[in-house]
Amino acid sequence: MPKGRSTTRLAWRPRRLTDIRPAILGAILAGGQARRFGSDKAQALWRGRRLIDHVADALGGQTTALVVCGREEPGFGCVPDRPGPGLGPLGGLNAALRFAETHGFAHVLTAGVDCPDLPQDLAAHLAGEGAGVVADQPVIGLWPVSVAEDLADFIAEGGRALYGFAERVGARRVALPAPLLNVNRPGDLPES
Repeated sequence: MPKGRSTTRLAWRPRRLTDIRPAILGAILAGGQARRFGSDKAQALWRGRRLIDHVADALGGQTTALVVCGREEPGFGCVPDRPGPGLGPLGGLNAALRFAETHGFAHVLTAGVDCPDLPQDLAAHLAGEGAGVVADQPVIGLWPVSVAEDLADFIAEGGRALYGFAERVGARRVALPAPLLNVNRPGDLPES
């Protein structure tokens, strides 16, 4: 993304005012380098569709708006990683939390672009007191915007691991009924 440029239009809008109970921002964390994958994971096909589209469909059905963090992606509202690139999922989460905070959202539902088989009831599984993350994949989480300042402090103190931040804010680790894909290499995508 060009320096100083921020795109903040939203891909999904609330359907009715009553749909905001409370307002949840969906955030696809997509700023990684995909070194092990060898190409752009967001554009990789699974079941005839791009990975990013699978994630967008799952999050979009559970949130009032959706953004992509860490990259420009046509057709989506985009926010740059914060405070800048190179922080992995923490930079995307930080950007999403700050965006949510300034736009009146209560929570952020996050997932990596490499998790194409998210359940349609993910937010319900993760809902509860404070933050909730998928036990073995903390990039998938439901974060209250109240942790935004904690994350900014964590990054400023040199924190770089999402597991460490989840632990710092006491995030509940939630086991889902079925394991999720975590696509790091092309071979991680099952034939379909």
